[in-house]
Amino acid sequence: MEFGQFIAVPYCGQLLADGGAHVIKVESLEGDPVRRLAPLAPGESRLFVCRNRGKHSLPLDLKHPSAARVIDALVTRADVVLTNLRPGLGAELGLDATTLLARHPRLVVGNVTGFGPRGPDAGLAAMDLVIQARSGLMAASGRVADGIPIPPDPPIADYVCAMTLAFGIASALLRRAVTGRGGEVEVSLLMAALVPQNNAMIRVHEVDGPAHAGALEALARLRQAGAPYAEQVAVTPQYRTPAMSGVYYRTYATKDAAIAVACVSPGLQRALMRAVGMTDEAHEKPLGDPAAEARHYAALQARVEPVIASRATAEWKATFDAHGIPAAAVKIPLELLDDEQVLANGMLHDLAHPALGPVRVLSTPLHLDRDAFAPAPATPPFGSEARDILRALGFSEVEIDRFLTDGVTRRRYE
Repeated sequence: MEFGQFIAVPYCGQLLADGGAHVIKVESLEGDPVRRLAPLAPGESRLFVCRNRGKHSLPLDLKHPSAARVIDALVTRADVVLTNLRPGLGAELGLDATTLLARHPRLVVGNVTGFGPRGPDAGLAAMDLVIQARSGLMAASGRVADGIPIPPDPPIADYVCAMTLAFGIASALLRRAVTGRGGEVEVSLLMAALVPQNNAMIRVHEVDGPAHAGALEALARLRQAGAPYAEQVAVTPQYRTPAMSGVYYRTYATKDAAIAVACVSPGLQRALMRAVGMTDEAHEKPLGDPAAEARHYAALQARVEPVIASRATAEWKATFDAHGIPAAAVKIPLELLDDEQVLANGMLHDLAHPALGPVRVLSTPLHLDRDAFAPAPATPPFGSEARDILRALGFSEVEIDRFLTDGVTRRRYE
């Protein structure tokens, strides 16, 4: 059962549906809000279609007195319940893990919160944009416009959260198969946003403690003085060396676009120097102190950049490939919808949609032998399966008619 909207829970539900799960998506009578974001047909938007295939939609007014009977029938037959309801609503509706597991101890309950279930922010509402700001992910992305940080366009926290939740659900089901015990899977958008920052989420106290304390003090002074955001970022520790950020692990402008290179090992760094017809003296003789290293790589950067800018991306790609250098042209997302490599590996899927026709979407992100994971079909139109679902739950035709008349559920999008 999926009691979710927007991204984290719906995308998790889609992943499970691709794996063969029978997913009933319980929506409000107005539908998942994403249905209304630039719809191309009634209740069908791009963003809804790409996160909700393979499900069976049941509109339900969760606060209607009669809805409790439907919820109980759904949960009684379920293996998994997924929720990302606003703080407090789950408990109000009896959909919190404590209530559900007391009645159904074999159930697996997956719950998404914004900031985690404890602490001073636990009761606050959250969306990906807010989480990216709160978690440091927005600052880490380095995007700035008009002097203020702006988020990467992809809702990274939401999708990492969905993948983590799916992993947790699979793990809980495996544990249940061994022990017979269900349980709660807790994930949060805040933790999901910290995961991509794993390289920076470390403090070696004896080494980093004084530097971190000094940076935080400087940051507080700058904020009190109203200093620009760029000055605030400048006082925080940077973990990439001048060699990496200046020359070996970065993007370069080319004659026609841009290219990324990733030369982490000494061998790859020497290969890059050969490819551009240069040498890096630091490979043969230590530079000494950090200041000397910074000066050296600033000068080397100034030499390498115009060389790479003198040739087209495709030329450099062929050269770098010949030298065994990890490199790629910087693509615009639109280009990937027809990308030969993506298509060759089945990473895209042409979904047959009943209202929109063929729709190219991402395929399932993993493969298991014998076709255990495959893109599920499009979810039928909103409400069109309501009567069938309720009938399968054991309600009589008279009861279903009453649910429809009383506004507990509905059969079409309005």
